[in-house]
Parts: sequence; structure tokens; C-alpha cells
Amino acid sequence: MRANLRSLAIAGGVLAGLWASEPAFAQKPGGVLRIPMGTSPASMSIHEESTIAALGPMMGVFNNLVMFDQNVPQNSLASIVPDLAANWSSSEDGKELTFKLRPGVKWHDGKPFTSADVKCTWDLIAGKSSEKLRVNPRKSWYRNLEEVTTNGDDEITFHLKRPQTSFIALFASGWSPVYPCHVSPREMRTNPIGTGPIKFVAFTPSAHCNAI
Repeated sequence: MRANLRSLAIAGGVLAGLWASEPAFAQKPGGVLRIPMGTSPASMSIHEESTIAALGPMMGVFNNLVMFDQNVPQNSLASIVPDLAANWSSSEDGKELTFKLRPGVKWHDGKPFTSADVKCTWDLIAGKSSEKLRVNPRKSWYRNLEEVTTNGDDEITFHLKRPQTSFIALFASGWSPVYPCHVSPREMRTNPIGTGPIKFVAFTPSAHCNAI
């Protein structure tokens, strides 16, 4: 399957076993997603891009911790629903936001998704990891983030410098996918690995995207 830079094709299907018990994911596997494009994305890395050219085709490859309910016409704190997080809670002082993660989720390469992936993602955005993003357009979003800690494989806590009620809305944005800890930012630009319903196959800048 080949598409020119005005028609990006991404491989597909809903991956079996992600959340098979939920009706929203009970779709038939297989197929190819075609998206008309006005330009060629600079890369496939959402965390390094700032245009819909990358965001549009890549959102289906990844998952967020939470997301805005797609059945509600206007986003708000009340319309945030679970995604990779099963549930969440805030501390009494409003300076800690803890997510309990869904069990059994795997990356497209078969490796398990854990709290370490969440920590790696936000350490990367905050500039606290040894790996670096080539560009980091949303680092300023998290100026109020002090640190991220894990409690086992299925729980993650974000520690804030001061209370911020709207902080959770940052995670619901399409610009906030969780990246795998075992894949370098460099590789994510051309061969992104996600947990979402769409599996990425190949990307050639300004030429074509291969899919099976």
C-alpha cells in the first residue's frame, strides 16, 4: 500500500487483546486508514511536532492516560474519561495527581506497558532524562511539574509545585500520548511504537507511507 504526501496511509486494524472486554474496542481487526494530507509531516513524533500534519494520522497509534469524551461536544474537566489510566485521584492539598493504570496493555511490539513508560515520557518532556527531544514544543506546559514517581508497575504520581486543578486537562489533549520507555526519541520520529488501535508500519518523509 502506498500513498503520496497528500494521502497518508497507516496500517491497521484494532489490535486484539488491548481491552477486548470493552465494546468500544470490539471492532474487526485489519484494514488501512487513509487520511488526505495537505503537506508532508516533518516526523511521526507527536511530542516533537506542532501541526495537524503529524497529529492527525498519529493519534490513533497512541493512547493518553486520559482523554476528552469524544461524544461530548465541548471539552471540559467534567468530560475527561479514562484511557490508559483506569482511574485517578488527587491529594487533599491538590499537589499530587495519581493514576491507576489499566492492566494487560502491551505496546505494538509486544512489550508490556507499565508506569515506567509514563514516567519516561514526562521526564523526557521536562528535559530530565538522558534522552532528548529534537524540539520540545510543550515543555512549558509542565512548568508546574516537580517530579513523577512510580508505585509499582501500575501506578504513577505527578507531584506539582503548587495546586493546579486544570493540570489533568493537559493529559487529555491529543498532544499528550504516552511513549514507550524502550524506544528512543530518534526512532519515534520515523518508526513510532504505540498502544493504540492503529499500528504504524513505515514512513518516508516527503515521499510515502507504507502500510500492510
